[in-house]
Amino acid sequence: MWRARRAAVACEVCQSLVKHSSGIQRNLPLQKLHLVSRSIYRSHLPTLKLQRPQLRTSFQQFSSLTNLSLHKLKLSPIKYGYQPRRNFWPARLAARLLKLRYIILGSAVGGGYTAKKTFDEWKDMIPDLSDYKWIVPDFIWEIDEYIDLDKIRKALPSSEDLAKLAPDLDKIADSLSLLKDFFTTGHKLVSEVIEASGPLLLLGSPGETAFRATDHGSESDKHYKKVSDKEKIDQLQEELLHTQLKYQRILERLEKENKELRKLVLQKDDKGIHHRKLKKSLIDMYSEVLDVLSDYDASYNTQDHLPRVVVVGDQSAGKTSVLEMIAQARIFPRGSGEMMTRSPVKVTLSEGPHHVALFKDSSREFDLTKEEDLAALRHEIELRMRKNVKEGCTVSPETISLNVKGPGLQRMVLVDLPGVINTVTSGMAPDTKETIFSISKAYMQNPNAIILCIQDGSVDAERSIVTDLVSQMDPHGRRTIFVLTKVDLAEKNVASPSRIQQIIEGKLFPMKALGYFAVVTGKGNSSESIEAIREYEEEFFQNSKLLKTSMLKAHQVTTRNLSLAVSDCFWKMVRESVEQQADSFKATRFNLETEWKNNYPRLRELDRNELFEKAKNEILDEVISLSQVTPKHWEEILQQSLWERVSTHVIENIYLPAAQTMNSGTFNTTVDIKLKQWTDKQLPNKAVEVAWETLQEEFSRFMTEPKGKEHDDIFDKLKEAVKEESIKRHKWNDFAEDSLRVIQHNALEDRSISDKQQWDAAIYFMEEALQARLKDTENAIENMIGPDWKKRWLYWKNRTQEQSVHNETKNELEKMLKCNEEHPAYLASDEITTVRKNLESRGVEVDPSLIKDTWHQVYRRHFLKTALNHCNLCRRGFYYYQRHFIDSELECNDVVLFWRIQRMLAITANTLRQQLTNTEVRRLEKNVKEVLEDFAEDGEKKIKLLTGKRVQLAEDLKKVREIQEKLDAFIEALHQEK
Repeated sequence: MWRARRAAVACEVCQSLVKHSSGIQRNLPLQKLHLVSRSIYRSHLPTLKLQRPQLRTSFQQFSSLTNLSLHKLKLSPIKYGYQPRRNFWPARLAARLLKLRYIILGSAVGGGYTAKKTFDEWKDMIPDLSDYKWIVPDFIWEIDEYIDLDKIRKALPSSEDLAKLAPDLDKIADSLSLLKDFFTTGHKLVSEVIEASGPLLLLGSPGETAFRATDHGSESDKHYKKVSDKEKIDQLQEELLHTQLKYQRILERLEKENKELRKLVLQKDDKGIHHRKLKKSLIDMYSEVLDVLSDYDASYNTQDHLPRVVVVGDQSAGKTSVLEMIAQARIFPRGSGEMMTRSPVKVTLSEGPHHVALFKDSSREFDLTKEEDLAALRHEIELRMRKNVKEGCTVSPETISLNVKGPGLQRMVLVDLPGVINTVTSGMAPDTKETIFSISKAYMQNPNAIILCIQDGSVDAERSIVTDLVSQMDPHGRRTIFVLTKVDLAEKNVASPSRIQQIIEGKLFPMKALGYFAVVTGKGNSSESIEAIREYEEEFFQNSKLLKTSMLKAHQVTTRNLSLAVSDCFWKMVRESVEQQADSFKATRFNLETEWKNNYPRLRELDRNELFEKAKNEILDEVISLSQVTPKHWEEILQQSLWERVSTHVIENIYLPAAQTMNSGTFNTTVDIKLKQWTDKQLPNKAVEVAWETLQEEFSRFMTEPKGKEHDDIFDKLKEAVKEESIKRHKWNDFAEDSLRVIQHNALEDRSISDKQQWDAAIYFMEEALQARLKDTENAIENMIGPDWKKRWLYWKNRTQEQSVHNETKNELEKMLKCNEEHPAYLASDEITTVRKNLESRGVEVDPSLIKDTWHQVYRRHFLKTALNHCNLCRRGFYYYQRHFIDSELECNDVVLFWRIQRMLAITANTLRQQLTNTEVRRLEKNVKEVLEDFAEDGEKKIKLLTGKRVQLAEDLKKVREIQEKLDAFIEALHQEK
């Protein structure tokens, strides 16, 4: 009888389990989404039905089965009545004991099977907590590195051992009946609480949460039957609000503890206590990809569709304050009503042991916990913005990249854009409004960009401009998050609180959004700390009527919830789009590589920086080759260049005035005086100028002359720019003129010609100089009088009226010279009158100034021809020179003058050559290196000087490869994090 009764109870328990489990599976939908994520998708997917997820093995140890006390069966002693004595009583006793063992074993097996089935059904009722891992600190999931969980797991009893134990079936039946009552009467209340509080109800063990909900549901069901529906709704709302506030405080406390623990863990990692190899954070890798893309093409022509959180809003709507609350530091410049954001600022938020900020192109870290560092950071951002803005503009599209690290920060990339304006005020560029619109559209047209639309709640909604712009870029609101700022002022000033609800629900604006949030960004005092603003925000919403009257949900308020929502949406977008972007860049890379192989099959793929390094080496080699120029070559070109520069002065201002004197004494005196004046004032300076120009010419020749097949014309513009800049920076040594003046003066003082060879060289030098001047004079006369009779007859050319007058005047002056070959250089007044009257008698009207101009050229030709004839006579005059022209009618003082000039030129060329090779070439090489270093740091110079299809193709190839490699590394890290 006892065994039959226990078997009947077991059958009833099995039937009740089957009945209750089917009802539970049909009536309890499991909420899988995060509290904030569900608020985002709720408006779009109101009828979303999710399947119940499979139970994670990590939750098995927290089952409510552990709270049930396992009772062992106690066997009551068997009392025997009067029995006659028999000889086989040990056998009967053994048989009775064996029957008792079968009873106990059968009961244990049946009870164990029932308990296991009940345990499996309870596992199915537990929601999947995989989406709420963010509540638990990351180090909890790595606790197996510090605690040996395998030993603990082996020490605990296994499921087989539990099945062998006999459970208390009466208590199991009571628990199942309570669970049935809960799901039939109280499941609505629990669903609303779970929906409002999300994962917060699951902070304890799943078993405890389930039983608490069950008990509360059964008690509330009995109580609500005695009250009206209205009172029931009010009571539910009040309990819901208290529950939200309670778990909000719990979550804040856990977040604070999590922040401190994460800080300690990161600090230990920084110090290398665990000796683990730290990898670059996921968000930092993603930020580097965005930086490379921005450098590759800032205008989005490459179809860059990687997600960013684009923060847009009207001017002074509170964009900067929202960003600072998310970054937990006042990092942006502030101004009362003045436009402060003048260029986009890309802020990369990531976790770190210390709250610091640093720029992409700088190694300086700003400690955000120190006010002086915060002030320095704001000042630096303002300086960079003003530097980016070009002259005549108010805003700039150039992006400033800033990394902010700290414990507890949500990982994401935000881009703060200049505030949208409606009117251009004084001091702004006329196109400021259109420029801001174009910058905002460039960022928002990215189909994966998350638009964080900031709206000032304290002003009339009709004054908003940004909502129209956002609705144009995202008409369906699939990637827009709407944020209403200054809700405290709005609640105080707005007469109808329902208007705020309409704004939050998206009914007042012609735009749709993925989610709607309300935040408070302080009391308007720029000196408020982030912690004070957060406390004020939490206090406001706890006492706000907007929550108490259910106009706003708990997940729609505070900057913290907004940050969580934006971060979740950001990473969802990243996971959905990053692999597609990687495939796109793989295709782009293949196309570029194919184009390079077809157009430049024999050239290496050198980008702009590599080409610059190659050109730099070539330029430095060419500068070094200057030192290999032979001394003879230097002196020849220096002497020739110097004579070309001073020959006109020597002939016109020294030789001709002295040669027109009457005797040799006056000639030598005139020559000495003029040479002394020339040496003191002009000659050294002219010599240095000639030397510097000669160095430039030689440097240019080495830089520009083709190198045969190895010559690459892609470097021509760069070499020309380096040459010009180096020459501009180079200055000859100032002390060179002083030393050169003494040397030249001593050389010109020497009149001693030592041998006949030097005498002949001086005559040859004089003849060349005079013949060059005679040729120039004849060309001038020909241009003055026009073509002669041969050219007129052969080439059909005629003289002009002026040329005919000059020709008649020339003929008349030549007749006068034939009469007096020793005529002085100047015409007398009566001679001018005579010439004019003679011409008038032939019908030629002339002016006295025309006669003088013609006489100058005619006499010059006559004098030079006479000097050349005298030079021929002096070829045999070296003997008379040695005797100082005593008892000789031949005087060759002009030959001595040209020898003095020739010797001065040779000594000057030698001195300048020594200065060039010893000093100036090295100084020029140093200047070239400095110019190359400056050009290497100037990216705009490289782009301007190294141009062409080949350069751009190689540059694109390098950037695309770099982007693809970074994307592949990021995707791999993203998969590992999953």
